[in-house]
Amino acid sequence: MSTTRSTARDDSGSPRETETSGLKKVVAASMAGTVVEWYEFFLYASAATLVFGTLFFPNAGSELEGIIAAFATYAVGFLARPIGGIVFGHFGDKFGRKRLLQFSLVLVGVATFLMGCLPTFQQIGYLAPILLVLLRFIQGFAVGGEWGGAVLLVAEHSPAKSRGFWASWPQAAVPMGNLLATAVLFVLASALSDEAFLSWGWRVAFWLSAVIVLVGYYIRTKVSDAPIFLKAQKEVVAGDQGYGIIEVFRRYPRGVFTAMGLRFAENILYYLVVVFSITYLKIIVQMDTSRVLLLLLIAHAIHFLVIPVVGHLSDRVGRRPVYFVGAVLAGTWGFFAFPMMDTANDVIIIVAIMMGLLFHALMYAGQPAIMAEMFPTRMRYSGVSLGYQVTSVIAGSIAPIIAVSLLSSFESSVPVAIYLAAACLVTALVVLTLKETRGLALHDIDAADAADSADRAAAAADLVGTPGR
Repeated sequence: MSTTRSTARDDSGSPRETETSGLKKVVAASMAGTVVEWYEFFLYASAATLVFGTLFFPNAGSELEGIIAAFATYAVGFLARPIGGIVFGHFGDKFGRKRLLQFSLVLVGVATFLMGCLPTFQQIGYLAPILLVLLRFIQGFAVGGEWGGAVLLVAEHSPAKSRGFWASWPQAAVPMGNLLATAVLFVLASALSDEAFLSWGWRVAFWLSAVIVLVGYYIRTKVSDAPIFLKAQKEVVAGDQGYGIIEVFRRYPRGVFTAMGLRFAENILYYLVVVFSITYLKIIVQMDTSRVLLLLLIAHAIHFLVIPVVGHLSDRVGRRPVYFVGAVLAGTWGFFAFPMMDTANDVIIIVAIMMGLLFHALMYAGQPAIMAEMFPTRMRYSGVSLGYQVTSVIAGSIAPIIAVSLLSSFESSVPVAIYLAAACLVTALVVLTLKETRGLALHDIDAADAADSADRAAAAADLVGTPGR
């Protein structure tokens, strides 16, 4: 695929001086829904540590075993995400990013609200965790389709020279959603007694999702798909171009596997920092719930602010160097972060968590731009969703389970640090194979794809028409 640079026009098909206010509107719409969906997804992650192990898995042999069981249901959401990515990617490439994003928002909202209505194990026995797993699957399915559509809605409207910055804002919505979930749980845990919080307080956080979903849905009705997508959509509907998962694997398998490799360490690091750290601080350091949540609240706010800065940096110095530095630094985090947490000093703990999220931002901020620049418009939703979501099954979904199991077996954080370092080595090696795409126009990617399709068609026609073949 050609990597010819173009700055004559932005990738929305408009002049370079496209109104920034219009782009900001698109960013706001993308972020609004993304904040909602990740609020709900991460709310489950926090509740798995704080609530679900006790209320839905009371027969576990120890507190850590109960949390492992809760994390197993947490992982179900990750198993559903690739399925959601495939389904939403397929129809998103055909019918549009906006329409699929609205549907995913409603779906995840309904599933999360119903989680707050579930009876506990003491009330209905094993049916309680079964229903929890079912709703978690639906939640994961919806979130699996959310990310690709949200980042592409922005990336396809953004100018080539600043795509890294603008497309990083939906990424910043992820810590914002986590921040919101942590804030709600922090307020409830601080205001209520432990008995009240376990009895009904945690449910309020899940019920609040209904209000937030309505706000996000309304904002998303105010934007439309990018002109570059609308052009590709006409070709797909007319049957002139293929789309979907099969076409992606047939034409751009390297892009899919590269995206998976890029995601591997980043995804593991994030869930060790924001999920496993809660378990470590509560069980090993013996910190109370509200104190842990307050520290994470501060860290998520800083993470939100850092991501767009790193996105801008990727536009200035390139995608590869920023990502590579992030992967290398992330490999060191476990070796110093857990000893810092062992001090039980709030300032030292928050520094450890913030450093982990800073290293994460160096990888995470540039992902939308990098992955959007790997695929042509006609199959971009399928390509980025597949590469992004499949990795979550073998990375983020089991990272807390592996970490808790290692901690339980070895009674030391060192094996957890080694696990993270090994994952970072994999991602660092993948980054070294990555082509630099900073400043690449999406129109050029589509043109190269069309030319390659024409060459393939001509070669097939020559083969059919050659005597003796």
